[in-house]
Amino acid sequence: MVLSHAVIRLELPEAHSLKGRRRVVHSLKERLKTFNISVLDISGSYVREAEIALAWLVHDTRQSAQIRQSVERLLDRHFGEYPWELEYEEI
Repeated sequence: MVLSHAVIRLELPEAHSLKGRRRVVHSLKERLKTFNISVLDISGSYVREAEIALAWLVHDTRQSAQIRQSVERLLDRHFGEYPWELEYEEI
């Protein structure tokens, strides 16, 4: 079994309030749920940045890499207007 975790960091230059940030984060979390992974908003108090923690358990590293690639494609496709970064680790 392979336990993987990742942190997505989004820059939200257009967000002017916590409500604006929550709208983007909620949309991202809902889309990520389709991958059957754990998702948690770990954002601080700064409005123009968001951090989302992800975790998943799979049978092998190939499956883990497929999930990571799917998450990256989702970010490119639906959140490409926001600069993002993905930190990823397998245990």
